Amino acid sequence: MADLSETFDVLVAGGGNAALCAAITACRAGARVVVAEHAPRAMRGGNSRHTRNLRALHHGPTGVLTDSYLEEEYWDDLRRVTAGKTDETLARLCIRASEHAPGFLESCGVVFQPSLSGTLSLSRTNAFFLGGGKALVNALYRTAEALGITILYDTEVQHIVVKDGFATEAIVSHRGFPARIRFKAFIASAGGFQANREWLRRYWGDAADNFQIRGTPYAQGRVLKDLLAQGVQEVGDPTQFHAVANDARAPMEDGGLAMRLDCVPFSIVVNRDVERFYDEGEDVWPKRYAIWGRLIAQQPGQVAFAINDSKAQMDYLPPVFAPYRADTIADLAAQIGLDAAKLEKLVADYNAAVRPGTFKAQSLDDCRTEGLSPPKSHWARRIDTPPYYCHPLRPGITFTFLGVKVNERARVMMQDGTPSANMFASGEIMSGNILGQGYLAGFGMAIGTVFGRIAGEEAAKLVRN
Repeated sequence: MADLSETFDVLVAGGGNAALCAAITACRAGARVVVAEHAPRAMRGGNSRHTRNLRALHHGPTGVLTDSYLEEEYWDDLRRVTAGKTDETLARLCIRASEHAPGFLESCGVVFQPSLSGTLSLSRTNAFFLGGGKALVNALYRTAEALGITILYDTEVQHIVVKDGFATEAIVSHRGFPARIRFKAFIASAGGFQANREWLRRYWGDAADNFQIRGTPYAQGRVLKDLLAQGVQEVGDPTQFHAVANDARAPMEDGGLAMRLDCVPFSIVVNRDVERFYDEGEDVWPKRYAIWGRLIAQQPGQVAFAINDSKAQMDYLPPVFAPYRADTIADLAAQIGLDAAKLEKLVADYNAAVRPGTFKAQSLDDCRTEGLSPPKSHWARRIDTPPYYCHPLRPGITFTFLGVKVNERARVMMQDGTPSANMFASGEIMSGNILGQGYLAGFGMAIGTVFGRIAGEEAAKLVRN
């Protein structure tokens, strides 16, 4: 049983990758650390439970990464997906430090594997966790426990006592009972507010009720809201989030990676009014998959339908739920409740606009449409070989981008422009500093690992001094 009467050196609020990287780093630097994880043990790990890889800079082939992935290409990838809405200083800091992230995680017992064939062209840029996110989380917790870090499950941080930018204690609910945790330094790693539908409704109205929460249902944003109310400077657009095209039949919470659908580049996507609304083949999927959740969220009823035929079935990862299937477009439309005549005409118009090329599923090809709006820039093939298939789509929200502003040392910034005396942040709760919009596969794990290590190191240094 943890003794909460003592004063800890460092309190880390959160229980995912960013929190544990911070806790382990601080503990290795000599600090006495306590971690407050809102979830019970069986649900520990936040969104990290559902991850599978980390995007990392590297100068040549490694045990699990091919070729090289250098700073300028990494930066250009990020700049394009965010449309320049990023803090370049913090972004480049993260990119450079990501080179050392796999080694740090390996020191914590995390095992990597080469990417499997067909994993979205990521073998050159992303290191995959053997066993996925749960194996990552389990390894980090084993390391934390071995180091003597105090882990409090079922412990929600409800309020941080802050005066003049200096935090002294946390008011928590520990296993249903009120408690206080005193500390010398505080690290906020408790994620965004994506599971708080009331908060989402402020910006999205009733549409928020149709959003599927891909990750932890414990991401209520309580720590974030508390800090912002106490003079911490906010950063990021509250309407922006990392969201993907999820199977419309997925659970409303905690469905994880398995519910994501990767069929979009090899399909045409229509809304319930049988209208295409975006270029399905704009770029390679790792650079575009995270825009599709927001696109679908903006459609009537927050639903869309990906239509393809038998030629496409081996080009993307198989779904958990079988697609709708029919021998004619009209029959397919009847199954999914769309206007059959409109869908037949839309498919015919699309087929007429397709220009022949050399199809390459794993890279940009020259298969495109001509005279179609919106166009399909790559992977455009006629939909003319039955049976025909449909995957119903809804927005799957991963995390929100509204967060706390930090500096290069992960120190939380106050509204007057000065850094907090002893508060730091890592992970999704500060990702809005770098992610103004859009997302890059594996980059959330890079942010969490890099800034978790920085926050842990800086918190321990503060305590020692």
